[in-house]
Amino acid sequence: MSEQSSSEQASTGHEPRVIVTRDGGVARVTLSNPRRRNAITLEMAADIEAFCDQVETDPGVGAVLVEGVGGYFSSGADTRILAASSTDPASPSAVASISALYRSFTRVGSLPVPTLSLVTGGAVGAGMNLALATDLMLVTPDAVLDSGFLARGIHPGGGHIALLGRRIGYQQVTAMALLGRALSGVEAVEHGLAYAAYDAAELLPAALELVALAVKDPELTRRIKQSLTLELGSGTVSWPAAVEIERGAQMWSLARKGSEGWDRKPPKPQA
Repeated sequence: MSEQSSSEQASTGHEPRVIVTRDGGVARVTLSNPRRRNAITLEMAADIEAFCDQVETDPGVGAVLVEGVGGYFSSGADTRILAASSTDPASPSAVASISALYRSFTRVGSLPVPTLSLVTGGAVGAGMNLALATDLMLVTPDAVLDSGFLARGIHPGGGHIALLGRRIGYQQVTAMALLGRALSGVEAVEHGLAYAAYDAAELLPAALELVALAVKDPELTRRIKQSLTLELGSGTVSWPAAVEIERGAQMWSLARKGSEGWDRKPPKPQA
């Protein structure tokens, strides 16, 4: 995996993209779609997959950090994709688009190294799934963590309920996924959804300190991650099974909403 300088990053313009950088054994993937609060496009999802391919085949990578530009982690899937899929959710193109979005976080969740999400501002919907896909979530105290599906009139997708359930209990999952309750960064740490809260300027230094030992011995780190996944990774319902359980229900809800339904904005979440 090659390193990318800040000048090279700046020269790529303002189109939605994923920025990949490397600092020793730490690989960083940064969502860059600030005009839409880092909503994930199909092109960005493909870039995340390509990044995961690189991490899996590069034995020198000992940890991955997932971030967003502009003081916000991710507002979820680009709603234009969801609107197009709502016209005929069972069509091959709609299934392919939604599956590509799912892979943007399921691939991160299956990486063989420690993964940390650095959540500033907020994470919603598929953006929340991406943050939950990592091993540790670090947040700013004022970040808003919101399932977001209920407010948009669609069923959760991508194994969202299972992802929440890996970290928090039934009542809190109910409050977030079923009742639409958002959590602040501070509340997320209190409930065990996030690992720790830091001011925005301290988030990256804290993440680098956390992974410092792991990146010194990537080979051992990958073996430990493999054991951790085998021993602790399976819950009541596996994540892949949860993805399929939710797929049909989310497709139904997209069809019910229709493409024109995406012209209406959901209410702003309050933590």
